[in-house]
Amino acid sequence: MLDELDRLILRQLQKDARQTNRDLATAVGVAPSTSLERVRALREKGVIRGYRAEVNLDALGREVQAMISVRIRPPSRRNIEGFREWVSRLPETIAVFVTSGRQDFLIHVAVPDTNGLYAFVIDRLTQRPEVADVETSVVYEHRRAPAVEPAREQGGPSAAQRGGAAP
Repeated sequence: MLDELDRLILRQLQKDARQTNRDLATAVGVAPSTSLERVRALREKGVIRGYRAEVNLDALGREVQAMISVRIRPPSRRNIEGFREWVSRLPETIAVFVTSGRQDFLIHVAVPDTNGLYAFVIDRLTQRPEVADVETSVVYEHRRAPAVEPAREQGGPSAAQRGGAAP
């Protein structure tokens, strides 16, 4: 269970994971030793899994992004796991989601242009024998939330009941 200090630390690290421990401690109002120990505990609990650079896809020559829904047939464990591993390793792939519903996968890709997107779908995805259906949606704009907040405890007071924003 995370307390308010853990939440503050997570918020700050999501804003800038490269800040020094001293700066983090100052931002959340604790001693550097407390901040260091809390971050260590959050890593050990698996709450913090790593630190990554946020890259500009346009600067990498990947100016077109798309979300591609894929249906696998037959939907066997072997086909699902095999496809997941294969598509995860492709350089165009940004993220892979295994989903419920009509489609089995949602794949986020970034490619140089629409010709690259067409080639990815036609020359790669549809060449796989287990791929039964593909639906592509071009992404016009992609925004991330500035920070992901921990979920409220079940049965806890709502933000309105607490008189403020969600924790």
